[in-house]
Amino acid sequence: MTKAEKTRDFIVERTAPIFNMKGYAGTSLNDITAATGLTKGSIYGNFANKDEVALAAFDHNLHHNVSQIEAELNNHSSIKGKLLAYVSVYQSFFVGKISTGGCPILNTAIDADDTHPALREKALKAVLSWKKRIITLVEEGILNKEIKADYNPEQVALTVIAMIEGGIMISRLTNKVENWNLIMDSLKKYINNLG
Repeated sequence: MTKAEKTRDFIVERTAPIFNMKGYAGTSLNDITAATGLTKGSIYGNFANKDEVALAAFDHNLHHNVSQIEAELNNHSSIKGKLLAYVSVYQSFFVGKISTGGCPILNTAIDADDTHPALREKALKAVLSWKKRIITLVEEGILNKEIKADYNPEQVALTVIAMIEGGIMISRLTNKVENWNLIMDSLKKYINNLG
């Protein structure tokens, strides 16, 4: 890895939590220089603009989170176990153990919805990839008779995603973990009743 690549990685690693917490509009160049200890010239010597840093920070946050999810999914052999693994991993997002500031997909989707088309597109691709992954799991569960054949895999995927992301939003907005627990209890029942 070249020195320039190391510097770019350093900038992304240091700024990714800030973009996740403050969003694109809320993160200033001063935040970036304070987090990295680098000058504005050094930042712009490695990135064309703040957009480039933000896009790389989103990719970094998403990659980190997806690797955590994949690791947890690999700990389960049953489809229901794999679906329930999303609940436990996102619990870690909610309490800040994995991703400072919560779920980067949710944060970016809300922050960039009407203001930053490139970030919105990245968040959209992340949700569609997540949906596809759950659809594949549900289809596998239907084939091996772990999930009833009358369930629509796309509907299950959208329900799981909506309950997790909605649960995070409501819990963070109200600042009550009890709300997260209530919503996740409902999601666990939903998943357990799929068979």
